Amino acid sequence: MNPIKITVDRLREIAPTLKITDRVLLSGYVYTARDAAHKRFSAMIDRGEPLPFPVFGAVIYYAGPTDTPPGAVIGSCGPTTSGRMDAFTPALLDMGLAATIGKGQRSPAVVEALKRNKAVYFCALGGAGALAARCVKSCETVAFDDLGCESVKKIFFDDFPLFVAADSSGNDIFTSGREKYRNVFVQN
Repeated sequence: MNPIKITVDRLREIAPTLKITDRVLLSGYVYTARDAAHKRFSAMIDRGEPLPFPVFGAVIYYAGPTDTPPGAVIGSCGPTTSGRMDAFTPALLDMGLAATIGKGQRSPAVVEALKRNKAVYFCALGGAGALAARCVKSCETVAFDDLGCESVKKIFFDDFPLFVAADSSGNDIFTSGREKYRNVFVQN
């Protein structure tokens, strides 16, 4: 099956049709944010302040790109472990976030928030940050410059390869995959 080409601006419309294991090539602007930025987002939400980017329809990529080499748009930008952002993600999804991108399993609270908000969680290939950087066509810091590589960046993806790891129906590839694997070894 060929990957599904999706642009970020159409993701909220398409997200309810995506299912776990679907392969996707995502194009458009996304925002990078890791642990430190999420803690600041949470404090801003608690104080009633606007976040440094429009959340509705946005995509957050859990990545902290390395320094940009000469002649490149961005340094290595592979995904980080998503679970570290689980405490903050439901609130962002409830604000209209369309998707998150990272690696690893999400908590039941995040999967429920994805379902409630008809959003998706994509996984990117871990350990291939230099390869992922080839799909980034622009990069600018938009907030928290003092955080260095963990600052919030607005990057433009061109056919960034992903797969759906948790869909808007509440299906989670990590849970279903574990069950499928477990069932292979169960003797009747």
